[in-house]
Amino acid sequence: MADWAASFGVQQAEGLQLTSYDGQDYFAATQQDIPAGTCVMYVPSDVVLSSLQAAQEFGGALGDAENQLSKAGLQEKIPLFRLFMKILVEYGKGESSPWYTWLNSLPRIYNTGASMTYACFDCLPPYAAWLALSERQNFVNFQKAAKRAPMSDEILSNVTILKWAYNVALTRSINWYGERYIAPMGDMFNHGTETEAEISYDENGNCMVYATTDVYAGSPLRVSYGDPTNPSPLFASYGFLDESSPATFCKVMHMKEEMEELGYTFADLLFYKDTGDISPQVYDVALYYVLKKSDPGLADGFYQTIMSGDEAAKSQYHEQYWQYTKEEMQKHVDGTLLDLDKWSEKANGYDLNTHPRVPLILAHNDFVKETFLNVKNNLDYM
Repeated sequence: MADWAASFGVQQAEGLQLTSYDGQDYFAATQQDIPAGTCVMYVPSDVVLSSLQAAQEFGGALGDAENQLSKAGLQEKIPLFRLFMKILVEYGKGESSPWYTWLNSLPRIYNTGASMTYACFDCLPPYAAWLALSERQNFVNFQKAAKRAPMSDEILSNVTILKWAYNVALTRSINWYGERYIAPMGDMFNHGTETEAEISYDENGNCMVYATTDVYAGSPLRVSYGDPTNPSPLFASYGFLDESSPATFCKVMHMKEEMEELGYTFADLLFYKDTGDISPQVYDVALYYVLKKSDPGLADGFYQTIMSGDEAAKSQYHEQYWQYTKEEMQKHVDGTLLDLDKWSEKANGYDLNTHPRVPLILAHNDFVKETFLNVKNNLDYM
């Protein structure tokens, strides 16, 4: 890989190299001290794969396929689809593709939601299952749309190759101002809750990776793949569990409507793993959920205090109806803990030869369980 990259003009800082602990997962690390602000890697635009370049290359040939995605409500996924199609084209060229060496170095097996089965989804908490299933449905829509594009039947009929290309496009690319980019070699930086590097692109499409802090010899250089406070989206999209994540979504999928009405997102409703702390927005959603069921008038009044930003009035609601909020939260936490045991027991009954993602699923459920046990301990003594 290093020789191939250098022959195409990829430059990297002295001491930066690809490292592996197991011979399978390679990542960027440095063998020399690197000061903050150093450009640790440069990937020229003619090596970069981008949805923008793919659109120019295909011209109008993807029009029917993209229209089908739009009708399926996946307009925002079109840049990813273009990259997916570009990867399939280069795969079809075999050794004649300029990117053959890079493509040949990529993993063949992924643990993303797109690669999971319905048996996997049955062993996950609803939020993680929903995210993972969404990725699988996105892939199915890409698969259908690809049939409307100029591509050989040999490739279009090979679900394994299609799924591989989807996973490559999804896990190796970053969103840059609405377009998707993959910089070979620049895609070897692992995710970190705490990061040492940042990827950017200039107006010509060249990729630069800069050190954002002083990095000492022997250290990895990590970038952010997404929200570090909530590991479930990373789990579904990238197929790994970030155990360093400090929190996770509190799993109140049955309160999703109330969450959205109050203007909150999944990233706002957090349970903290080590401390068992609960983000304030969780209490807001829980109380709003309770009041909507018992007294719509009170619920509307509470809603108005949140929308107006009247913290004093909101606090009065929480103080007056705290017992109801607490009971609802305890019911949710206790029920989820029971369900986690059932889901993990089910996963443990699967054959690893046919369900190789079981260890990851169990690790995810253990992470959630540990978090919920700490939250339960706090709630029970409040």
